[in-house]
Amino acid sequence: MYKNKNGNRNNICGEKIRVLRTVRGSNMSQRALADKMQLLGIDLDKNAIQRIESGQRFITDIELKSFADFFHISVDELYKN
Repeated sequence: MYKNKNGNRNNICGEKIRVLRTVRGSNMSQRALADKMQLLGIDLDKNAIQRIESGQRFITDIELKSFADFFHISVDELYKN
């Protein structure tokens, strides 16, 4: 059993990333977000975005910073529901 899980999720920010992607990104697809992240130097594909949003995948601090930069918010905002 993993000690660092948040309930049944491996991250706190995935749900917020999904909301930002669909609302702020004008219903941006997971693939489009992965493409944008790759332009920032973060090697994510559509499946990684899906696993992050569903809570199945951990998020590194580098990825968190890049998501925050992409959405023009602070990293702290990613933790808020």
